[in-house]
Amino acid sequence: MATPTALPYGTPDAPRIAVRGEAHLEVDPELARITITVGARGRDRRTALDDLTRRNTAALDLVKTYGDAVERLETGTFSITPELTKHGRGERVRTYHGTVHITAELTDFTALGELTTRLADLELTRVDGPWWTLRPTSPAHRQARQQAVTEAVQRAREYADALGTTLAALVEIADIGAENPEAYRSAATPARMRNVAYSGAAEDLAAVPLDLEPQRQHVYATVNARFTMTPPTL
Repeated sequence: MATPTALPYGTPDAPRIAVRGEAHLEVDPELARITITVGARGRDRRTALDDLTRRNTAALDLVKTYGDAVERLETGTFSITPELTKHGRGERVRTYHGTVHITAELTDFTALGELTTRLADLELTRVDGPWWTLRPTSPAHRQARQQAVTEAVQRAREYADALGTTLAALVEIADIGAENPEAYRSAATPARMRNVAYSGAAEDLAAVPLDLEPQRQHVYATVNARFTMTPPTL
């Protein structure tokens, strides 16, 4: 069990103020992630593999046609699974199931609706998402941290004003949980995921592109700050 960090108490000559600064921003997402599952089924392994390869190539080629709108394209897990007959003796294979999972991240949300619709129109192709998010390096995170610090300073000044004095110096500023990480519980609420799944098959008519509304992202920052203040006259 971690030993709690001793709190630095002030003295009559250098009284201290400990405050918490918080910030909450609501911003537009920067990335949208979708997952694409391509499937195939055949009575023999070779047929299933050939169909899966062809459909996987078609899905990848389609995503790549969107150029710079696609920031990341990755192939995940691949599987080819035999399905045994339910009746009879021995290991008799009834059919083979194959799947490939692909992940794509887009920055152009206008292209996103069109791409998801076109992907869902492919043979035995499933699309899940989008999951809206920010980049780890998004300026929104820095802005939230700066606002949290500003709010902490303002709160400390208000306490000092109530005592008829002023702040003297900053003693410490720290992220919540920096002194005792094991006890830390993030105040941030995970972004909710908007899931839309499609399972398409080839058709003669092109499907109308989906109108997808980006989901606003919530960014939180919290800091602890301690200050000394000029001794008040009580």
